[in-house]
Amino acid sequence: MGNLLNVLSNGSNSSDVDLFLDFERSEPTDAERSTYGDVQEILKNCPTILTELGQYEGAGTEIRLAISSPSSEELQTQAWNAVCPRVAQLKQYHEFSNSLQTSFTSVISELLVGDTAVREKLSAYQSLSKQLAHILHFALTFDDLKMTNPAIQNDFSYYRRTQNKAKMLGADESASIISAQEANVMSLFYANATPMMKTISDSMTQFVKEHSEIPLDRSTELLSTLSNICRIMIENPEYRQRFTSEDGTLFCLRVMVATMILYDFTHPNGAFHKKSQIDVRQSVRLLKETQTNTPSCSAGVESLLNALRYTTRHLNDESTPKPTKQLLAT
Repeated sequence: MGNLLNVLSNGSNSSDVDLFLDFERSEPTDAERSTYGDVQEILKNCPTILTELGQYEGAGTEIRLAISSPSSEELQTQAWNAVCPRVAQLKQYHEFSNSLQTSFTSVISELLVGDTAVREKLSAYQSLSKQLAHILHFALTFDDLKMTNPAIQNDFSYYRRTQNKAKMLGADESASIISAQEANVMSLFYANATPMMKTISDSMTQFVKEHSEIPLDRSTELLSTLSNICRIMIENPEYRQRFTSEDGTLFCLRVMVATMILYDFTHPNGAFHKKSQIDVRQSVRLLKETQTNTPSCSAGVESLLNALRYTTRHLNDESTPKPTKQLLAT
């Protein structure tokens, strides 16, 4: 284990580390089965949510007409009727984030509890490692879709304004899709640029606080090891050819970046510090090489680079080496 950590910490060539996590085909062992089954009940909803969000079309036309003709009761009703089912959809996604939070905590708890070295735990618990990867992949994908669709925020903002106006006029709140209290919570959720990753990050922070018996170094080691392994799996041609589709590359890149972000929020010095256990510069180089050499991944990789640029905590710290900042600035 010490040799592996030396390789990962020093950022040297790690392609000789013999560890491949099968994110596509692994099946749960008896030790994983209970947690795996519970988490899978949540994760089976992820593809549908991402498809729906990718196809989300806002009520922009109805809203604009209603705003331009405030005295028209017909247009106000049309806008309200158009927005309400969309807000109900957004409510489902917010509720799902709470379920995802619970699943994330269950998985990392299983992977961190005990004295087994982190690398060996990831290798032995491949199906839970796969589920952790899928949670992180979903979170970054959801956030990317949300961030590139302003209609989501516009629809919800219109709903809140109309709801508050109705409340001032004494309307019955029971007729609303969501209560005013729910609207306040959802407003904070959707106002964040990356709401799902923030949910996961907050979960990680809370887990660390509530489980003082687990050393912080062990929690950050889990994140750094998974991040570096994902990088190695793409860099190593032997591992990379095991992916059943080109999507496997982008999947690993998303997990690599998501764990970098979590590490940056969890470790006191962040992911970009020169003593970080994540080889940030090599990871960024890999992102840029993939963007250049694999056109089908270009847009997805750009969103990952932006996630590192704009949603991490320590990138702009004085302790971040200038070459790292310059690499991400271009």
